[in-house]
Amino acid sequence: MIWWYKGRRLTAVVLPGLLAFALLAAVAHGESVALPGLIGTGGNLLFLMHITPLIVTGTLAHSLAQRLPEAEDLTVRPLPLYDVALALGTVAAALSAAVTIGALADSSTAYEAGRNTLFLTGLMLLGGAVHPQAATVAPVAWVFVAAFVGYRDFHRPWPWAVTLHPAGYLPTFLFCLAVFLCGLVALRHTRRRPTS
Repeated sequence: MIWWYKGRRLTAVVLPGLLAFALLAAVAHGESVALPGLIGTGGNLLFLMHITPLIVTGTLAHSLAQRLPEAEDLTVRPLPLYDVALALGTVAAALSAAVTIGALADSSTAYEAGRNTLFLTGLMLLGGAVHPQAATVAPVAWVFVAAFVGYRDFHRPWPWAVTLHPAGYLPTFLFCLAVFLCGLVALRHTRRRPTS
């Protein structure tokens, strides 16, 4: 267990990532920028909270990609379950931070950051099950595709652009939760390759 903890670099990678996520959510929950729309007229509003979940997905993807093949290939310990617990704990911590900040600051975008962390982490885990490099690329690509073509007009996202939906929309939350749970199942059954 100790070598798994050190190998996944929890203290050096995951914990600082969670702290950075919480700090950005606390200080920049209302910040936004207007981007040009590629489809339709008008601009698209991108909140910094739409990007902050990428801190969690990036650090978690890096952590899960770290392997000690000599030890992991010979062990009888349930390492995939440890990895699932790591992903679940990381997302739970990020979601707790986002909900706390949302409640204290009365910020709907902080709630959105928590919900989007569920979705983007699930997307990262599903992408990683297909190809290791897709784990990092999939959530980043989603965020920027949604930012540029996710609105039919200003403040009205398309149904598929779930990361842009308002925080209180229950079907979107349930969909994001389902994607995250599917990602955990994929992680449980995926054998990770060592990084080069």
